[in-house]
Amino acid sequence: MKKAIIFDMDGTLFQTNLILEPALSATFDVLRAKGLWQGDTPIEKYREIMGVPLPVVWETLCPMHTLETREESNALFHSKLIEQIRNRQGALYPNAEQTLEALAENYHLFIASNGQTEYLQAIVETYQLQRFIEGTYSIQSISSGHKSDLVKKVIEENAIQQGSVVGDRSSDIQAAIDNQLLSVGVRFDFAQETELQKADIVINNLNELLYLKLG
Repeated sequence: MKKAIIFDMDGTLFQTNLILEPALSATFDVLRAKGLWQGDTPIEKYREIMGVPLPVVWETLCPMHTLETREESNALFHSKLIEQIRNRQGALYPNAEQTLEALAENYHLFIASNGQTEYLQAIVETYQLQRFIEGTYSIQSISSGHKSDLVKKVIEENAIQQGSVVGDRSSDIQAAIDNQLLSVGVRFDFAQETELQKADIVINNLNELLYLKLG
């Protein structure tokens, strides 16, 4: 029986909070310079919606902007994030590498993320996660934009029969439920207690996964 663990990336394996503010600030500096934004950078608002696809981010943060402006902001933000990653301004969560290495001995490991392809690839390459991760799936690879459908794609393409989804937001937990997998919530930076309540298991450190029956 093929068992797998499907990980979210932002706020689960990767400490996105370390690169978030600089990249977002740089983007809104440009918007302010163009007269398209007044006031502070909406960092807290972004933290609240962290984990949604980037187009939704810009619809939420800048509803008054045109689609073209949102797309330009998204592209700039995306490039700033990747620049931060390549410069190792971010970091994996504590015990991530050791945990992935140990889990890879008994499970097939995948990433399913709302992040864009180039962004995810930058993290995988910078931290050499391909040592443990067999496949990285971006929300860009499906038309619906739903995490549940993305996890379903991982399952179908890799003939997964049993396993779990590990993530910090309700979309990760729902994706596990919709695909009959165990849901493991992580109580990290962007996690919200009301969302974590729906998970089968909640952990505070990735190394706790080593002591759980995950599929």
